[in-house]
Amino acid sequence: MFPPHPVETIPGDPASGLLLICEHASNHVPEDLAQLGVPEREFARHIAYDIGAADVTRRLAAHLGVPAILTRFSRLVIDPNRGREDPTLVMRLSDGAVVPGNARIDEAGKDERIRRFYVPFDEAVDAAVARATEVGVPPSIVTMHSFTASWRGYMRPWHVGILWDGDDRMSAPLIAGLRADPAGLTVGDNEPYGGGLPGDTIDRHAIARGLPNALVEIRQDLIALEPGQIEWAARFAKLLRPLMPKAG
Repeated sequence: MFPPHPVETIPGDPASGLLLICEHASNHVPEDLAQLGVPEREFARHIAYDIGAADVTRRLAAHLGVPAILTRFSRLVIDPNRGREDPTLVMRLSDGAVVPGNARIDEAGKDERIRRFYVPFDEAVDAAVARATEVGVPPSIVTMHSFTASWRGYMRPWHVGILWDGDDRMSAPLIAGLRADPAGLTVGDNEPYGGGLPGDTIDRHAIARGLPNALVEIRQDLIALEPGQIEWAARFAKLLRPLMPKAG
């Protein structure tokens, strides 16, 4: 039996002008990697995947009828939201958890992970962009993530953050729309992280092509369960729909 393809591709209208991506959609580790030697309990934590982000992405794609690309492997295997030369591409230690299966990985082992997981992800994104470009509507790219409510003892105040670097065509209206939300959201502008990570998904696939883009970060406790996933998918559908260009 062949192993499942490492990337989930959700079909959508290539002329919609929008492509959704979820790089940390799954906490799955293929059997041959033996859980990387990491205890099972750790795979329920943010170190293995972005909690809730995949379900928000799937629901948002369905709302808007747009294509989406999601990973089917844990970020502990390899992080597709890092450049190939980034030292955190394959994590040896993550938020206090040692990753034995990565601790002594050499260049050949890293290259194999790139070939097996990272390259198929990049190829899936490239193919989705190509399909949209072929019908005359190069897409805006929005990547969906989630972040922990606390980090090293600091309670993060934001409900959601929008990350961007230089090009604010997507980020500015998203931030404005979220701040106008009647729920009274605390919205981060390049918080809880800064935008502009060299070699990340946005850098490789959007900035390199001059495509509008934004990285969405939703606090994990807000989307860990289905009601929150439904709420946030609907919220972003309302915000993104007016930003979708029309063919012709």
